[in-house]
Amino acid sequence: MTGIILHHYPTSPFSEKIRLVLGYKKLDWKSVIIPSISPKPDVLALTGGYRKTPFMQIGADIYCDSALICDVLEHRQPAPTLYPDGMQGLARITAQWADTTLFWAAMGYNLSPKGAAHMFAGAPPEVAKAFGEDRGKMAVGMTRLRPGDATAAYKSYLRRLSNMLEGNAFLLGAAPTVADFAAYHPLWFSRVRVPEMDGILDATPGVLAWMDRIAALGHGTMQKFSAAEAIALAAQSTPLSVENESFQDEHGIPLGSRVTIAAESFGPEPTEGELIAATRMHYTLRRTDERAGTLHVHFPRIGYVLRKAEA
Repeated sequence: MTGIILHHYPTSPFSEKIRLVLGYKKLDWKSVIIPSISPKPDVLALTGGYRKTPFMQIGADIYCDSALICDVLEHRQPAPTLYPDGMQGLARITAQWADTTLFWAAMGYNLSPKGAAHMFAGAPPEVAKAFGEDRGKMAVGMTRLRPGDATAAYKSYLRRLSNMLEGNAFLLGAAPTVADFAAYHPLWFSRVRVPEMDGILDATPGVLAWMDRIAALGHGTMQKFSAAEAIALAAQSTPLSVENESFQDEHGIPLGSRVTIAAESFGPEPTEGELIAATRMHYTLRRTDERAGTLHVHFPRIGYVLRKAEA
């Protein structure tokens, strides 16, 4: 099978989520380091518009959003599972809460003035300004918690995670599920990226011990790869066929239509292409790039908006 390429950068929390899933499943993967802010010309050559981090590439197939990446990795390497029998729904719903509600509370706390000062300590002022402007553009129209409200919510969520861990090694039992990896990465940001802010974790020692167990899973076996190599590989690869996938039409938009797909809230930049699959759980667009060739770009349904492209 064609190898896994993760496009990410070291301090990205959602990238840490996927790096740990790769470690849990003991997978080999190639690492392409991408910029943390725009411009991202090599990213857009592959995704067509999507610029959140990370995304995964397998040949000429591009997988956007960490929730979809987890599903693809589960299909590729079913054991150990992220979705145990009898817990699939609970694991997915908990992960969705962690990737959204918990994440934004944690980041509202992590990037309060004290945390932001630590994050950009030693960097020229224009670096912090550029980062803030970039994330501001990605959050247009989105309501975010102020630091005080975020801190209060984060403390409550940490206590709830601690309650889940009473008598359990992991959130839902004796083994990790997708919920653990989703809940871990915003806390990892507090502990590793802005350690001056990690005191909030001290009130929940059970959570800290759980974090140590997750971190011990490692990141699998990584090999460095360049963006140029990844784009060249895409250009010489053929995307996987989607002809036999069932079509679930919720929008009255037939396959073959020109459409756009964009995130519901954070990172609203659209990707445009030909709709070639719309299954129960994901969309697939076909698009062509002058450098990367013909690509299939995949998105989850949940959290994304499908529209007909404007003529």
